[in-house]
Amino acid sequence: MSELSTLARPYAEAAFKRAKEVGAAGIWSDSLAFLSAAMQDKELAAIIDNPRVGKERATQLMMDICEGQIHDEAVNFLKVLIENDRLKLAPQIAALYEQYKADDEGYVNVEVYSAYALTKEEEKKYVATLEKALNKKVHASVSIDKTLIGGIRAKAGDKVIDGSISGQLHQLAKRL
Repeated sequence: MSELSTLARPYAEAAFKRAKEVGAAGIWSDSLAFLSAAMQDKELAAIIDNPRVGKERATQLMMDICEGQIHDEAVNFLKVLIENDRLKLAPQIAALYEQYKADDEGYVNVEVYSAYALTKEEEKKYVATLEKALNKKVHASVSIDKTLIGGIRAKAGDKVIDGSISGQLHQLAKRL
C-alpha cells in the first residue's frame, strides 16, 4: 500500500496544485472520485491492465466511460495516467488528493467504526471529542463494524484512536 501511495503522490500533488490554481478543488475531487470508483471495478481494471488492449483502446474505453463524468482537465489527467501506466493508482491518487484538500481547508476526514449504530446526538458528541483530540474540524464518515464487539475505532489518516473492546482485548493479549 505504501509503495502505491509513493507512486500516486506526484500525481495527487499535481492534481491538487492545478485545482488550487484554477479554484476548482471540488470539481477535481468529483472527477478523481469517479476515476477511483471506475478503477475499483475489477473487470474494468483487468481490461485496462491487459497488454493486448493497448493504450489507445484503453484511452478510448475510459473516455467513453468518463464522458460527462469528469471535467476537461481531468480528461487530460486521465490520458497522462494511461500513457504512464498509472491508471490503476486512481484510488490512491483520489485518497491523497482528498487528504491534501482536507489539510488545505483545515479539516480532517475521519473514518469512524462503531460496534452499534450511533444516534445523531452520540455521533455529534463523538465528533466534538475528535475535534478536540485532533485539533481540527472533523468530517466523519460513520459505519458499523460488529467485529469491534463494543466501543468505537476512529481512523484519521495514519492515526488510529481505538476505544473498541476488540482493540482493548488485543492490547491485553499483547501485554500477557
